Amino acid sequence: MTVLLVPAACVTVARVVEPDRSFWLLLEGFTPVGLVLYGVALVVLVARLVVVRRWWTWVAAGAALAGLLAHVWWFAPQVAGATAPPAAGAEPLVVMTANISHGESDAAELVELARDDRVDLLVVEEITPDDLAVLDRAGLADLLPHRVGEPLPDSDGTMVFARRELRAEAPLATTHEGWVLGMGDLTVVAAHPQAPTAVADWHADHARLLAAATEHDADLVVGDLNATTDHAPLRALADAGYRDAGELANDGWQPTWPSSARWTLLGPVPALAQIDHVLVGPRLAAIGQHVVTIPGSDHRAVVAVVARK
Repeated sequence: MTVLLVPAACVTVARVVEPDRSFWLLLEGFTPVGLVLYGVALVVLVARLVVVRRWWTWVAAGAALAGLLAHVWWFAPQVAGATAPPAAGAEPLVVMTANISHGESDAAELVELARDDRVDLLVVEEITPDDLAVLDRAGLADLLPHRVGEPLPDSDGTMVFARRELRAEAPLATTHEGWVLGMGDLTVVAAHPQAPTAVADWHADHARLLAAATEHDADLVVGDLNATTDHAPLRALADAGYRDAGELANDGWQPTWPSSARWTLLGPVPALAQIDHVLVGPRLAAIGQHVVTIPGSDHRAVVAVVARK
């Protein structure tokens, strides 16, 4: 039981206490995994109680049940909850965010994925000049002719592509490039905050992101946010009215990272943390969301369908 309950307890502590250390912040991103750990442990312990009723088994089973209930409570909004429907006749908008790992992913495949999903607004993080050239050769300029941002030679580049005209309103003063922009009557924040491996920068970037979203009364906050809905910065965004589209649509847990075999010597590991998001503001309804794999990237792309309420 130790192999199940100890890591499960660590995840729970990270979610409840959120120690201000990189390890614990990274661990908190895997909070939904606690459901599996506690669930398996509880099944094994109950089976054991049928055969041997020892006091420590009762204590362990009680702890597993308490942990399971806490994680069910945290996970429940992903699959259950009322949300306002779109207005009658409201035109759907398909929004996609994709971190393409500064030159390591198949950028041409991203264009095909965007075409297949009929994407209207695409936010691309970690885009380099070479990536942009590949994207344009694959037809992105024809598919989504309007753009904001510039490619950069490392992981800092963030660009936005759209079917409709875009208006760049202000850059985000975050570690990686980000933008506040307009598209028709919508205000969009395209963001890529620092990862929690640099804790102070992570906090500062998310404070700037929250301030920009609220100051500009954004309708969408889109990008690799390097945080899950269990982290305090995304809980703060939710309190300000910016909710994950998949959560609002009750589409369940859709982890996006890590999504690459290079993360392990034993082969590919499944994505276990949902750090890429389409957050919708109070004026929009979420219709649905799914994730797609980009060959070579350590992130899955998120595709969300939203519409005016």
